[in-house]
Amino acid sequence: MIKVKIIGATGYGGIGLIELLHQHPEAKITTLVAREDVGRRISEIYPHLEGFCDLPILDAEDPQAQASADIVVFSTPDRVGMYQAPEVIANGAKVLDFSGDFRFTTQEAYADYATRHGKDPIHASPDLLGKNAYGLAELHRAEIQAAPVVGNPGCFACSCILGLSPAAKAKLFDPMSVICDCKTGVSGAGKKLAATFHYPARYENMNAYKLAGHQHVCEVERELSLQYGQEVRITFTAHVVPLCRGIMSTLYGQMTQPMTEDEVVALYKDFYKDSPFVRVYGSKAAIGTHCVSRTNYCNLVVSVDERVNRLRIVSYIDNLMKGQAGSALQNINLMAGLPETMGLMRSGMYP
Repeated sequence: MIKVKIIGATGYGGIGLIELLHQHPEAKITTLVAREDVGRRISEIYPHLEGFCDLPILDAEDPQAQASADIVVFSTPDRVGMYQAPEVIANGAKVLDFSGDFRFTTQEAYADYATRHGKDPIHASPDLLGKNAYGLAELHRAEIQAAPVVGNPGCFACSCILGLSPAAKAKLFDPMSVICDCKTGVSGAGKKLAATFHYPARYENMNAYKLAGHQHVCEVERELSLQYGQEVRITFTAHVVPLCRGIMSTLYGQMTQPMTEDEVVALYKDFYKDSPFVRVYGSKAAIGTHCVSRTNYCNLVVSVDERVNRLRIVSYIDNLMKGQAGSALQNINLMAGLPETMGLMRSGMYP
């Protein structure tokens, strides 16, 4: 039985992981830590957990919060995990970080990300960079299994990378032609209150944001470039739409060779033949965000616009599952030497 400690347990990422772990046959949540609601049971804050997880929220300085664990999860903002990870690893645990702290394997790559995100570009634990793994299991299973620290992917990055990696590997598109047009539900902004996310401001309203540069662009370009074998640059546009959860990313690339839709579908299915959470469909499939809601699946709809020789992939994920807690549990399974599907094989719920 693997012991899991969650730091930052009361946000959307933390609670999402609790919801998954309390049903996991080989994992036990031992410790919940947060800055707010200290002393309260997690089920007081989230009553749907009553009887399933009733652990108290501990302050980080509480001696009980120092209890040992096999995996420590930082569901925290940037620049929290990087300061605490060395001590956690020295104590014999592995680290899974939800922020951008360990998504990059060099100081230079981290600095590029941090600068775009308006953060300090100097990493506090540079000795761990290069020993860490990027936590997108479909592309980095072996590294995740071996690494002492894993950086969970960004939600938009997850949808775009999974949507375009097979085409990048096969060099199906011009590497400077990629457009990622992405729409997310409001929960992508996290639990922290902001005036722009109050119901009157969001109801029947959608808008593009961070047009000057979104922090997830760094992840997408790096991973696609690794697959392609040369630099890939993208134009990325993020939109928030009046949904609670879900991401739809429509991805375009100018094709370098004529191919039919059936040929591209076959290529995608072969690429993901060993990836149980990625499902590939042709353009006539009736797929939408409801099909992946509350699941760890990524549904990819493949389309080729033969008139203009352009590839079009529509990628659907649940931003709080495959884009966050679901990928986290997939990574925890790999880090613990368990089947990556354990505790995650569930369908959505209709309607």
